[in-house]
Parts: sequence; structure tokens; C-alpha cells
Amino acid sequence: MGKKQKIVLPPELPPEVSEEEIEVSDEDVQFVVQNPEYASGVSNLDTHSITRHVTRVADVKEDALESLYEKRFKKKLIEEKNEENGLEVDRVDALPVKTLDGKLYYRTVPKMSQKSENATSRDQDIVNNEADGVDKSLVKFTKAEKRAKLKKMRKEAKKQAKNMAEEEEVQQNPQAAVLAEVEKELTAEEANESKKFKLAELGTDLLTDPESNIKSLKEMLEISKDADHTIAVLGLKSLLAVFKDIIPGYRVRLPTEKEQQMVVSKAVKKMRYYESTLLSVYKAYLQRLIALEKNASFHRVAIRCICTLLDAVPHFNFRESLLAAVIKNISSPDEVIRKLCSQAVKSLFTSEGKHGGEATVEAVKLIAEYVKAHECQLHPDSIEVFLSLSFDEDLRRNEMENVDNKMKNKKNKKRKNFEEPSQLQQNDKKKSRKELMSKTRDEVNADFKAASFTQDAMERRRMQTETLSAVFQTYFRILKHAMQLTAASSEGISGSSAGTSDGHPLLAPCLKGIGKFSHLIDLDFMGDLRNYLRKLAGGGSNSTSSSEKSLRQLTVSERLQCCSVAFKVMRNNLDALNVDLQDFFVQLYSIILEYRPGRDQGEVLAETLKIMLCDDRQHDMQRTAAFVKRLATFSLCFGSAESMAALVTVRHLLQKNVKCRNLLENDAGGGSVSGSIAKFQPYASDPNLSGALASVLWELNLLSKHYHPAVLTLASNISTMSTAHNHVYHSNMSPQQAFLESSLEQESFNPKIDTGKLNNKRRGSGYGSGKSDSNGMNPGTTNLGDEGMVRKKLSEHFWLIHDINKNKQLRGELDRTTQSLQLYEQYKKQKKVKKDGLKLRKVGKS
Repeated sequence: MGKKQKIVLPPELPPEVSEEEIEVSDEDVQFVVQNPEYASGVSNLDTHSITRHVTRVADVKEDALESLYEKRFKKKLIEEKNEENGLEVDRVDALPVKTLDGKLYYRTVPKMSQKSENATSRDQDIVNNEADGVDKSLVKFTKAEKRAKLKKMRKEAKKQAKNMAEEEEVQQNPQAAVLAEVEKELTAEEANESKKFKLAELGTDLLTDPESNIKSLKEMLEISKDADHTIAVLGLKSLLAVFKDIIPGYRVRLPTEKEQQMVVSKAVKKMRYYESTLLSVYKAYLQRLIALEKNASFHRVAIRCICTLLDAVPHFNFRESLLAAVIKNISSPDEVIRKLCSQAVKSLFTSEGKHGGEATVEAVKLIAEYVKAHECQLHPDSIEVFLSLSFDEDLRRNEMENVDNKMKNKKNKKRKNFEEPSQLQQNDKKKSRKELMSKTRDEVNADFKAASFTQDAMERRRMQTETLSAVFQTYFRILKHAMQLTAASSEGISGSSAGTSDGHPLLAPCLKGIGKFSHLIDLDFMGDLRNYLRKLAGGGSNSTSSSEKSLRQLTVSERLQCCSVAFKVMRNNLDALNVDLQDFFVQLYSIILEYRPGRDQGEVLAETLKIMLCDDRQHDMQRTAAFVKRLATFSLCFGSAESMAALVTVRHLLQKNVKCRNLLENDAGGGSVSGSIAKFQPYASDPNLSGALASVLWELNLLSKHYHPAVLTLASNISTMSTAHNHVYHSNMSPQQAFLESSLEQESFNPKIDTGKLNNKRRGSGYGSGKSDSNGMNPGTTNLGDEGMVRKKLSEHFWLIHDINKNKQLRGELDRTTQSLQLYEQYKKQKKVKKDGLKLRKVGKS
């Protein structure tokens, strides 16, 4: 073994002493002064740079330290502004310069473009980043931070260069941009197809097993909120189909907090989760539909979904929201939406088995409030839905029977007070047996109702009463508004169109409804209803009061409806009323002269004639003769349909009143009638004062030559009637049937014209028949020339008469003007005389 080597250890370092404990002796100072070469390294230090990094500067007070930092910050801002005029070169192309203070400075070149300026400012901000207003010269970065920032700058520069290259390629090759757009469209179509398949898949799963796949409803609802219009509509329709199928036949009641804390089975938990999820998604779906209703592109789709849900599941939750949305659009200007809402409400009224009648009451009340809010200015469809209502009359009868039973019970109690004690005991035993039987019967009926889910009669009666009250409240409001609006328009308060048929859009369906439900009106309102109808039907020359004279703005059809409705109401309550309807006959007698075929409705006229004249049991002879004469005159003036309805009414009146057939005789005074005969007054307003028995039905002779064969035949058969009972054509036909058949035949009817008769009449009319002109032609054969000559002469004659009438009118205006001037001159003379007299009096007094 060799000798062990001796390990030499380095000398130990002196102990660390803090700077505060170090003391410089005089000997050390003397050594530095004698040997300056040792201190050359210290003398070459950059003291300026060192002082910049010193937070505490010597010989500077605390107050002046902040001003020092502000000066440094301002100097730095000035340097940055000067550097904004240049653009940093890419880090790869030029290396930075590092100063003694540790800062990196990059070379700059003048600005070339806006893009490069943005990039340079972004890089400069990254390098010269400030933190919360601290001086950048006090911040020092480590090598790792500097490398990370350089890498980030290089990535951004490469990305910017790549984008610029793509833009240049697009500019050079425009087809690339088109291809890119096509690719985007293809990807969008693929996404839409996938969403459609997803909707189909989710819907199928829900219809197959709704309880297990109830979560799919939320996914379908999210798809229905897609930005694409087609996908959104498809999602709404898919949800509609699913809800129609899976909604149960009962209202869902969510469990209370106590019920949720109770321990239940898994089946109950599953059912609660299913119902709560279904109800929450259904609520969100309805909110979505109501929100989309305001969007024009989704308006029809949303209303269709709402109406379908109201028709399919009126018993389910949130029915009030569906009804409010439907009633709000029942008078929409869009015909499609209006028909959808009207059909949904009609279906609600006709299928009360789905909701037990509660939805009917709610809908009728909402419509009544809607009519009130819009002051009866709605589309007629909004209240025409009331005609689909049906009321159980047995409930009304049972109610009357209950009232009678109560009255009988009161009478029986009064009798008991006068009975003997023995009789009272027997009656008590019978009463106890009856009470026991009635209790048993009530229990059986209650069990039967609970098992069969039938509705209580009292509840049905209550709902029917509320429905009737709302309906008639709406009808009476419309009648009252029509009277007020018509009177106001006649006085000049409202616009010119206020009194036209457009001012009463709800009056016609209101009158139809009153006529249909007239047997259900309370007798207390009969007097007011009769007065309303009488005033609305007024407006002819026979109006006596000033209020009736002002009601002249309704159309002829509306006034005819008022007359017919008044007769319906009074006849349905003949047992309780004994009212004279003479006023309505007077109105009808005047309205017949105001009828115009193209303007007014012939169906309404035919119905009024049937109700007031044909169905009436008794007629006064003077009144019957007046209507026969007026209807025969009416038949001469209008088309075949109106003529047929009028002649059928004439035939019916003559059949019932044999004495009025004297009008068919050609004797003086209209035939042999006993007693004095009043003079015929064709323009009388009252049929009883017209004196029609003193006239003759000469109109039938003209009607027997009518162009229409049905009118011709009926007029001929009526004219052959005598005081004996003869068979008459169309003996069992009503005016309405005659009008309808004639209207349908008139569309395909083509009257035949006998040209031979026309030519013979022309030959014998004095145009030179039998003579020839200079060319040897017979003038009767030159039809075109004759027609032109006749047209020319008629035109000359017309303008001559027109000029005469115009001259007469101008002369009348001139006479009135002259008379006014003369009166004015007389007035001036009288005034002058008065002034002169006053002056003379003053002079005399002075």
C-alpha cells in the first residue's frame, strides 16, 4: 500500500458581516489614496444609471421624491410618443440592444402601413408593459419571462403573415372565396339535416315511451330555439305533436313541500318527476309561443300551435294563457289567423265534454271584456262564435220546478198550523220516512256521480247562468253603442263614416244572436230590448220623435234585421207578453221602398217578409192590402230573386185574407167592398192609412209578361185567383226558398230574345216600313243604321231635357239671390231711417 495522500483544504472564508457593522479605518483610506490604480474599476462605474435604480436617492427629501418619480414618468411618455413614428422590425431580422440598465431596445424604421403600425404598437405594449402605474424602469424581467414573450411575439407575427397571405390568395383567385362560402353552406345544411333527424328520433322515443324519455322534451325545446327559421318551425310543430299525444286527461298538481318530504315508492317518484318535467317544459313551450306571436315570421305558426293545443287539451294546465292569446287574435286583420281563432273557440263551445264547461265560461267572459275594451269596433267573427253555444233548457225547467216546490212547501207549512194533533203525528211519521228515503236516494246518486264522473246539475246551472249573463251583457252593450254612435254621427259629433255599416260591425251578428237565444232572455229586459230595436229600426219618414229621426245611419239590411228580431223575441214569449208590434209594421212598410238589390241583402229581406207577414196568424185587412200593393209594386222594380220572394208573400197574404182578393177585380174602387173606402195614398207612411183597398193590382198584368218564366207563371196564377179557393203555383214555398232558388237559377239563366218580333215592331214603328231608300234597300233591314239614329236622337233629347232642368235650377237660384238682395236693401233703408230719426231727436232735445 502506498502512502496516504494528504488532502489540502481551501482556506475558510471570512465570516459574513453586515454592511452596517463594517467600519472603514483611517489606514484603509490612506491606502486607497496612495494606490489609486486599485480603485480604477470603481471610478469607471456609471453612477447615473445606478442612481436611476435606487429607490431612495441621497440628499433628497420625502416630499421631493414623488415629484422625481413624476418627472421620470413624463420623460418616458415623451420617449414613447417619439417612438410611435417608427415601426419595429421583425425580431428574427434584427437583434435587440441591451443597455446597462437591463432594457431591450429594438431598431425602428418609418411607418409603411396601418397593419404594421398596429402590430408594432401591440409588440411595443408587450415589451414596455406597465403594471398599475409603476415606473417601467423599476421592473426587471427574468430570462425565462423574456424568452416566453419573444416566443409569443414570433407566433403572432407568423399568424399575421399567414392571414395576409390568405387575403392575397383570395384577391388573386376569387373562386377560392366562392368555394369557401359553398363549403360553409354545405356544413350548415348537414347540421340542419342532423337536427331534423335528431328531432325525429327524440319525438319517436317520446311517443314510444314518454315516461322513460321525458328528458328529451328539453332537447326538443332547445332545438326549437335554433337560429334557422326552418328548424325552429319544425321544432315547434314536433313539440305540438308530442304534447297532443302525451298530455294526460287531467290537470297536473305538483306536490307540496310536506308531500315531497314524505317517503314514497319508486313508482310515485317516477310519476312525480314525469309530471313536473312535463309541466315545466310545457310552460316554457307556451311562453315561447306567446313570445313568437309578436314576430311576423312566426306569427301564423305560433297562433296555429296555440289554437291546436286549446282544441286538443282544453282541460290541462295554463288554459288561461291559451285562451287569452286566442281571444286577443280573434279579430285579427289577417283572415287566416282570425279563422283559426274563431274555429278554436267554436270547437271549445261545442265540445264541453273535454273541459266540463269551465273553459266556455272563461272564453265568453274574455270576449265580453275584449268587446268592451275596444268599444264594439271589432270584426263580426269575434261574437259570431256565440252562435255555436248551446244551452240545456231542462236545467231552466228544473229551476222553475224547484221554485214551485218551494212555494208548495211554504203552503204546506201554513196548513200544518191549522191541523189537529193526531194528524200532525201521522204527518211526522210520513215525513221521517220520506226524509230517510230521500237521504238514501241522495247517497246512491252521489256514489253514482262519483263513479261516472258526471257533473253536478247545480254546477252546470251556475255555469250556464254565468255564460248567458256574459252573452246578453255583450249583446245589450252592442245595441246601446250602436244607438249612441248613430245619434252622435247624425249630430255631427263623429266622422262621416261613423254612421255607415262600418261603424256598427258587430250589430248584424248581435241581432242574429238575440234572435237565436230570445227564448232565454229574462222578461225584465223585454221592454228595454223592444225600445232599442224600435229605435234602431226607425229612420224613415214615419219617425215621430227627434231621437228616432236622428237614427238614420243604419243600412236597410240592419234595420230589417231589427224588425225580424223583434218579432222573434216577442213570439217566443207570447205567453208572458202582450205587446202591439204595429210600429215594426210601419217601419217595414217604409223600408221596402228604400231597398236596393246591389247594396242590400236579399236574404234578410226574404227572412223578414216570412217572419212578419207569412208567419203572422192574424192581419188587419187594411194592413194586408197595403203590403200586397207595395210588394207588387216592388216586384216591378227589381230582379227575379227579389220579385219571387215578394210575389210568394203576396200569394200567401191573399190566401189568408179572402176579402183582399177584391184588389184583383177591375171594378171601380177595387171591387165590391162593403162600407166606405178611403182614398188610395201610395206615399203614405202608415199601411193602415194608405187606402190600398181602393186600388187595383195592375202590376200583375205587367209581371205576367216578365222575362223570367218563374215570375211570369207565379204572377199569372195570382191574377187568376178569385174569392174562391184555387190552387196557386208554389203554394208551399216560403219567401226565403223562392229567393234562394231564383238566385241560383239566375247565374245560369240566359233569356231568349225573339228577334222576329223586334224587327216587326221596328217595321211598324214609322221608320219607313214598306219603302226603300235611294239604294233600293229596306230601312227595316238596316238595323245598325236605325240603332245609331235612335241613339243619336235619344242623346239629343236627353241633353235638351238636361239643359232645360239646369236652366230651371239656375233661374231658381237667381230668383232666390235677387230676393235676398232686395231684402238686404230694404233692411239698409230701414236702418238708415232709424239713424236719421235718432239724429233728429237729439237735435230737438238740444
